[in-house]
Parts: sequence; structure tokens; C-alpha cells
Amino acid sequence: MEREVGRKHPARHPVFERENLSVIVFLTVCTHHRRKILASPDVMRILVRSWISADHWIVGRFIILPDHIHLFCSPANPNSLGLRAWMRHWKSSASKMWPDPSAHPIWQIDGWDTQLRQSESYSTKWDYVRENPIRHGLVSRAQEWPFQGELNPLVWHDK
Repeated sequence: MEREVGRKHPARHPVFERENLSVIVFLTVCTHHRRKILASPDVMRILVRSWISADHWIVGRFIILPDHIHLFCSPANPNSLGLRAWMRHWKSSASKMWPDPSAHPIWQIDGWDTQLRQSESYSTKWDYVRENPIRHGLVSRAQEWPFQGELNPLVWHDK
């Protein structure tokens, strides 16, 4: 039996709305057992389709690495599903379209999320996240990594 080290689930802090301030969540989702099955054009198309169809939240900038995804997202409207339900929806949708059925299960059960605080900069956080392929030795420059993009501009209003 394989034993995991560390916390198995992130501490939960509910996403909360603040009057006249943006709600942007930084989300990390990993593959089951951190298998390196994500970085491909087919998978990127599947994920983008899943995020678009799971329309209670909108995805801003994202990067797909071999074994995990980083993305920024925001509720689409005040009546949106909660973050957990939205995540389950798009993960299920992506799994159903997966190009290799023998790869199931695709996802770790949970994800790690952090709501950006007023003092944080969406652009600065993105700049750091975008360097991941360099830190992992996959490319020498961030712009060379093909599995990244932006589906919706998430505007950061802090006043």
C-alpha cells in the first residue's frame, strides 16, 4: 500500500465576495498519483472544452504541466455553484472525453485553492506560475511552453 506524506486535503477557506472587489481564485489540480499525462494538444483541447462547458466559473490564465494544472478562476455570477462542485463538474467532463480510457482515474480527488487577497497581484502571481516549465526543466523560456493560455480576462479590482 502506497503511503502519502503530508496533508491529504487542503485547509478549506470558503470563497467569499467582497463589495466592489474582484474574486479571483488560484487553483492547482494534480493527476492521480502525479502521472505525467496532461501536457498534450488533445488534453489541452479537452480541458478548455470542459472549462467552457462548466460555465458557473470562468477560467482566466492557465498552464497545463505534465502532472498538474494551475489556473485562475472567478465565479461567473453571484449564483454560481461553489468551487468544489464546479471542479467536480469539469473534472468529470474531461474524464469522459479523455483520449485514453485506460488512464482512469485521471485526477486526484481534491485540488488546492487560494483566493487572491487585496494585496496580491494577479499579474505577479501569473508571472511566477508561468515560470513552472522552466523550473521543471521542460523549456528554457516560459513563452516556449505550448500548454498555457487565457480563456477570459479576469480583471483585478481592488477598490
